[in-house]
Amino acid sequence: MPIDHGGRKQLRGVAGLRYLLESGQGLHEPVDAEEGVEALIELMEALVRVRDRRGQNVKLIPNRAQLEFERRRGQKNIVLKARQMGISTWVSGRFFLKTITKPGTLTVQVAHTQEAAESLFRMVHRFVDCLPAALRKGALRRSKSSVRQIVFPELDSEYRVESAADMNAGRGLTISNLHCSEVARWPRDAAETLQGLRAAMPPTGELVLESTPMGAGGCFWREWQDAPRTGMVRHFFPWWTEAAYLGTAVCETTFSSDEWALMRQHGLTCEQVGYRRQLFTDYRGLAKQEYAEDASECFLSSGECVFDREAIERRMAELRAPVEARMGAQLQIWYPPVQGRGYLVAVDPAGGGTEGDYSAVQVVDIQMGMQCAEMQSKMGGYELALEVQRIAKEYGWATVVVERNNHGSGVLAYLAGVCRYPHIFERDGQQGFLTTTVSRPVMIGGLGAALVEAPEKFSSERLLKECRTFVRHRNGKIAAQNGEHDDLLMAMAIALDVRGEILQSPRK
Repeated sequence: MPIDHGGRKQLRGVAGLRYLLESGQGLHEPVDAEEGVEALIELMEALVRVRDRRGQNVKLIPNRAQLEFERRRGQKNIVLKARQMGISTWVSGRFFLKTITKPGTLTVQVAHTQEAAESLFRMVHRFVDCLPAALRKGALRRSKSSVRQIVFPELDSEYRVESAADMNAGRGLTISNLHCSEVARWPRDAAETLQGLRAAMPPTGELVLESTPMGAGGCFWREWQDAPRTGMVRHFFPWWTEAAYLGTAVCETTFSSDEWALMRQHGLTCEQVGYRRQLFTDYRGLAKQEYAEDASECFLSSGECVFDREAIERRMAELRAPVEARMGAQLQIWYPPVQGRGYLVAVDPAGGGTEGDYSAVQVVDIQMGMQCAEMQSKMGGYELALEVQRIAKEYGWATVVVERNNHGSGVLAYLAGVCRYPHIFERDGQQGFLTTTVSRPVMIGGLGAALVEAPEKFSSERLLKECRTFVRHRNGKIAAQNGEHDDLLMAMAIALDVRGEILQSPRK
């Protein structure tokens, strides 16, 4: 029953419901790929309206990125893209059609901020408001409509938009269609939030994760890397996929080598090269993050890494496996203790427990500065103190340096009072190492210098990965990227700081 585009045929009651169920059948059943795309486009043009750049409500006609996505789309998808590709709009429109053409459908979209969630939902409300009046007052009459939820009682279907800041988003629901937007920018523990949402999906559910990149780490980066193993379909859309991204044409005689390479490989025009130059002027170091060009380089280029990323990458390519691993590889050893040498055991404690942060331990040769061993574990308190004592004894009764901030004071109390360990580092007459707003930049600077001057002294892949995702955030704060850790990094920074103090102190 094709819709009458001129008179917007009166589709009330049973007729309207039958039209929806029949017209959307191809969205829910396997069909020929090209035939299915054409049928979807026809349905989009008939029912879905979006706001264009001039503020006018127009038909949702797919652009290049949207069409390529639809043609390659699977049941589980991950989309890495430049800004403003229209993927969120297309997925919203498609999921809206799935919601209104099959009874019992629950669609959930999750945005990275509350503001972004509200923007997505305004678009979904526009979809409803621009439907033929007969459908809005009949089969698609709404019983509930709010800033985050639309319910269609005739279909027993529902459309929700949530914010990733809500750790309980999607819990207790059975989600038919899930769209997770800008996952790389989700706050808190993005992986935990995504895990909870996935748990709410049946095996037949459709999933789309999409984002611009933000550093070689975090939940979205891991999902992209794991996609071949997990069966997710990868989609990558560089900025030149969008036809509107054109600038002032530049002369080919002024092209750089990388501009020539892009033109030859991707067929860029002189107008696109001009646009690219303007991007690099406006966005500087963030250009390849916000307007991705390569599916690998955009991750390495995104975010402002505090340390020299090239030095980290070179060292990671040279790493060898530890000579010994204990405690299920929580403790890794590259250089066993040598009699007569001096060692430091630096400790960055956490509270312990499976839900807490990691406690980190670094063993460093005082004379050479080599990383000898490393432990990363969820243990804390007395259990951590006992393990630190055991490691320190093994390394010739090494000097133990414990960060005394927060949980560290308890670990120090166990080491000194219960374990009676004799070699605990003191500064200014007090046991332990105090990290302050003054000492922290100095420690991090020391680690950064060591990574450039003597990268061969670092043996841990876990440590170097933390260094790679240790970034300068837009608010100026220097810390681990969202979803990543810096426990091993801080323990090593403490070790190197104290080592420098020991080497500079006069021999007694």
